[in-house]
Amino acid sequence: MKNIALKSIFYLVGIVVIAFGISLTIKADLGAGAWDALNVGLTESFGLTVGNWVIIIGALLIVSNALIAKERPDVLAVITILILGKVIDFWLLGVLNTVTFSTFWEQLVILLSGIVAIAIGVALYLQSKFSLNPVDGFMVALQKRFGFSLTLSKTLTEAFALVGALILGGPIGFGTLVILIGIGPAIQYFDTKAQWAMNKLLS
Repeated sequence: MKNIALKSIFYLVGIVVIAFGISLTIKADLGAGAWDALNVGLTESFGLTVGNWVIIIGALLIVSNALIAKERPDVLAVITILILGKVIDFWLLGVLNTVTFSTFWEQLVILLSGIVAIAIGVALYLQSKFSLNPVDGFMVALQKRFGFSLTLSKTLTEAFALVGALILGGPIGFGTLVILIGIGPAIQYFDTKAQWAMNKLLS
């Protein structure tokens, strides 16, 4: 029981922190991550909130991932996208709605803070071993179906979102490159810390 409760806490806190980090990278206005830029582009082109597009795109990916991997849809991933989408809207439309950053250095600090927050959030939510974010599931589905390495699969999924964001006029820029380069090492760094914390609390 303690095990499940602790994993649930890591999962929920992780998603809230991921949503906060995503919101910071968007508000920094230097260029968001490919998938986040796609969601912003969809919002600007068709309306609805960024969080709602996170949910819609996530639902489409759950279905497509199942088709690609020839497996049953990961229905539990719906919980992940619902929480993530709603919390992103909470940060963007609520807490950070009127916040702006006027200088490049302020924007850069916010962007880097967002990357760190996303990395911490991902590291926490991964410890739960619950359903993957459908974007990560997309990467795994390609790897399973076509035998690609995870690196190639991740590159392909990011390229897919990047092209979509560019077509829709999403915020692609300097920050997108910084996120692409920095997010992997940052997640790796915090993952070891999160594993240690999880094991310490379970012992």
